[in-house]
Amino acid sequence: MTKQPTLTKADLIEEVLRVTEVPRRDSETIVETIFESIIQSLQKGEKIEIRGFGSFRTRQRRGRTGRNPKTGAKVEVPPKKIPFFKPSKELKDHVNTGAPVAPSGSGPAPVAPQS
Repeated sequence: MTKQPTLTKADLIEEVLRVTEVPRRDSETIVETIFESIIQSLQKGEKIEIRGFGSFRTRQRRGRTGRNPKTGAKVEVPPKKIPFFKPSKELKDHVNTGAPVAPSGSGPAPVAPQS
């Protein structure tokens, strides 16, 4: 079984650097700012909606009784909030069809007329 490739934060920074041609430090700041903004909004209980990509929100998980796998003893697991991502229909379509992603801010890529 081969290991699936992974996109890392460093890869995102490299992509911002390549597309915008801003200094590396600025690219790092851009990526970090986006992640920090998402985290802070989720901590406040806010929903984040990125059109054409999806939405982030938190969901409340109820407390439950679990078991320690080593000892088998019962353990109370407290309620907690978990982050949840719901992809947009557009993102699902891009993933399933392999269609190229249009530049941000524009609608679907124009189709050249067939002659």
